Amino acid sequence: MSRKLVAGNWKMNGGASTLAGLNDLAAAYQEAPIDIAVCPPAPFLAHADHIVSGSAIEIGAQDCHTAASGAHTGDVAAGMLAELGCAYVIVGHSERRADHGETNATVAAKAQAVLDADMRPIICIGESLDQRKAGQTLEVVAEQLAQSVPDTEAVHQLVVAYEPIWAIGTGEVATIEQIAEVHGELRAQLVDRFGEEGVGVPLLYGGSVKAGNAADIFDVAHVDGALVGGASLKPDDFMPIVNAMLARV
Repeated sequence: MSRKLVAGNWKMNGGASTLAGLNDLAAAYQEAPIDIAVCPPAPFLAHADHIVSGSAIEIGAQDCHTAASGAHTGDVAAGMLAELGCAYVIVGHSERRADHGETNATVAAKAQAVLDADMRPIICIGESLDQRKAGQTLEVVAEQLAQSVPDTEAVHQLVVAYEPIWAIGTGEVATIEQIAEVHGELRAQLVDRFGEEGVGVPLLYGGSVKAGNAADIFDVAHVDGALVGGASLKPDDFMPIVNAMLARV
């Protein structure tokens, strides 16, 4: 069985008051039978790691470069993030794919860089509304999974997040049936590719996950957690989501 994970993606949000909220999270989860991560913007990573030190909360980054070093002004290497204390790096988020033209090959290279730095990549995949309406969802996510996940022996380090693009930040949430269909397909493909180790890869759902719908989402087969956006910025919004998963462990 895969270990459960609830991760918060702050995106390009946050500040001093948001960071202060990590004190509440750290106090609430000194120990936990699940993995809990928060991914703030890069300038806050060191401070965030200091705040949660000694708790069950781990820190993740939102992106990294494919290279270990070099003339890439403004970019950050995975090894640098590891030195800051990061345990996770989100790669391939639809906003990175759209805003920066990242391809599946780029995402796979970034995921490999994260693995090489001994961290866990959270590899994001998901279809657009047009692709959903055209009945192409399973085809799209299958291709993204196949091409965005690198060939690796460190299968136990992988995390995959299914985030339908049309449900990110829109208030729209995929139906339970839609989530079940996609997660079932993703699990089948991971097992086909990696054998029994594919069973242990956490599959997260992301897309307007909130306290009010988290429990129903977590009850879906092959949903091992969530990648949470806006609701991760405030402890009062994020903690009920974490607690919903804790209640199911």
